[in-house]
Amino acid sequence: MKEINLGLKIKKFRIEKNLNLKELSEMIGSTSALLGQIEKGITNPSINTLKNISLALEIPLYKFFLGEDSKKSSIVRANERKIIKTPKEIGISYELLSPEPQTNIEFMLLTLEQNSKSSDKEIGHEGEEVAFILEGEVNLNLEGEIVTLYKGDSIKIDRLTKHSWENIQSEVAKVIFAITPPKF
Repeated sequence: MKEINLGLKIKKFRIEKNLNLKELSEMIGSTSALLGQIEKGITNPSINTLKNISLALEIPLYKFFLGEDSKKSSIVRANERKIIKTPKEIGISYELLSPEPQTNIEFMLLTLEQNSKSSDKEIGHEGEEVAFILEGEVNLNLEGEIVTLYKGDSIKIDRLTKHSWENIQSEVAKVIFAITPPKF
């Protein structure tokens, strides 16, 4: 596990906010000598000091603990997506578009081959869902009501609302959706 240098991160964020040591130390109720030692890695900040620095710099606390490769890991390349496929006769697949681990939202691409459906029965889940029809035409079975959605349409599905997706057309349909909290 790679060690995280909090001092360097604090210095980087302080400089980005155009603050000098004295200004930040006054904002957090500390001395510039202590803050200088923290930035040089001579000492580590207490949790309270780090919290005060976070508030003063308006930087969420978790950002101090992200590794250097965190930006890189936020990218999901098309050829590196996780794919959940069903047997060919069922004719659907889900591709995870959001990076892992993702705690608050999940972004997926549902591909429905011709004459396929996501489930034999309508299923509800804890999260809210927003969907956008990228290609084709789909029927959304929404608690017993069938809603036809066309390319470019979008819909919000409330939590616990039972639903399923169906493609009764002769061409492939693609639906992009986001779910919060994640379910896959």
